[in-house]
Amino acid sequence: MSIIKGGSLDRRGFLKTTAATAAAATLPWGAARAQQPKRGGHLRFGMGHGSTTDTLDPATYENSFTTSLSHGLHSRLTEVGADGSIKSELAESWEATDDATEWRFKVRKGVEFHSGKTVTLEDVVESINYHRGENSTSAAKPIVEPISEITTEGNDTVVFKLSGPNADFPFVLSDYHLNILPVKDGKVDWRAGDGLGSYKLVDFDPGVVASFERNENYYQDDRAFFDSIEMLSLVDQNARTTALVSGDVDAIDRLDLKTVGLMQRGNPNIKIQSVPGNLHYTFAMLTNQDPFTDNNVRLALKHAVNREEMVEKILFGYGVVGNDHPIGRGQRYFNDELEQTTYDPDKARYYLKQAGLDSLSVGLSAADAAFLGAVDSALLFRNSAEAADIDVKVVREPNDGYWSDVWMKKPFSAVYWSGRVVEDQMFTTTYQTGAAWNDTFWSNERFDELLVKARGELDEDKRRQMYYEMQAIVNQQGGAVIPMFASWVFAHTDKVAHPEVMGSNWDVDGMRWMERWWFA
Repeated sequence: MSIIKGGSLDRRGFLKTTAATAAAATLPWGAARAQQPKRGGHLRFGMGHGSTTDTLDPATYENSFTTSLSHGLHSRLTEVGADGSIKSELAESWEATDDATEWRFKVRKGVEFHSGKTVTLEDVVESINYHRGENSTSAAKPIVEPISEITTEGNDTVVFKLSGPNADFPFVLSDYHLNILPVKDGKVDWRAGDGLGSYKLVDFDPGVVASFERNENYYQDDRAFFDSIEMLSLVDQNARTTALVSGDVDAIDRLDLKTVGLMQRGNPNIKIQSVPGNLHYTFAMLTNQDPFTDNNVRLALKHAVNREEMVEKILFGYGVVGNDHPIGRGQRYFNDELEQTTYDPDKARYYLKQAGLDSLSVGLSAADAAFLGAVDSALLFRNSAEAADIDVKVVREPNDGYWSDVWMKKPFSAVYWSGRVVEDQMFTTTYQTGAAWNDTFWSNERFDELLVKARGELDEDKRRQMYYEMQAIVNQQGGAVIPMFASWVFAHTDKVAHPEVMGSNWDVDGMRWMERWWFA
């Protein structure tokens, strides 16, 4: 059998050699340290997400609060480094057949859960199986669906057989839903909050706080520098900002960009961080509900939004215009040949007429829980759309419960997407027909066909052309208006230190701040 060995799959080339060698030569997050980390201290983080509906069930993780909890409390087989490469986590190495349809992951031996239970291959297999199957409602179901069989070899190897080739499969297993959990009575036990991560869960009060203490028995000793961590759900922007300025917390995410300068001038001890990434803000239309069933209506709305104005007034320059598809400029297969959708009221009116309409009135739900400035963005959308005879009625929704009561429920709503490191994962999670998080309920046969073909195509040029076409299809026919890509902007006091290079695949250092940061 011909073998491709892996462990350092990165954005520029996806079949390279040995994870163990790469892990030994570099830090796990792939970044130079600005200074030598030291252990100690209690970190307080004010998080702009968190809901009373949050649970410890990894299948339901959907916001920054639960994503941060996932990375601190749990381990997965692989992880994405700050440089965008794929690295070892619980798996110490992996290899694939030359057609990338079968992958073998060698699991570290002797690793213990917080409870003291030694991790077994059964724990690994059942943890992935938890998201598979006909009855699964997991948000990760679409990305694990291509797994046709999971078996074990000896006492340290898990074998994944895929229904088709997938050159990016190690990236799939880094997803924050795919945590390795202990098995109890034949099923994974997520309720106990028992994990393999660098921090143990002390307290979890949904929508309020999660508390952690360092896992002294963690299997990697070059991370997790705080003694303890308190992650507070501070969804209200003013409360979160005030907490940082007053010193009640040491770090916050999701800054109010229009007051960043004032905040720093008010307290020179505050440090602002801006990291470009794949974060994008959308207005999702439910394409299974009128009037959004008509693509002409969708195109009219795409031409009725002034993207440059939003980047200027909402992002204050911390971002770039979007083009109604979810692939960022820094990704391998970003389509730089695709014509940019522009603000054009005349063209918007043309598409309305194609839909048999002289005018249009739609409600647009928004709350700052969707993204900071979502309500203001909706108001800008309303103003720009007026010139196209489109009445966008802005509906201000409550922050609490936004993701359970508004997202994918209301016909037109503001949404944020952190993006994914590889194109296949983003498209599979959000745009594939029937995906649990396909928040526009959009379906396109050609797109689905290309998605499967591109996933297994090992020829770079052919793969690029497929992803280019997929972006064009979403741009022209998809159900999301994507006006802007935003940089990750967060802040901390000068007591907090971190690596020089921070992750861009998620907010706040790739959501690995718990284990990568320390007190200066």
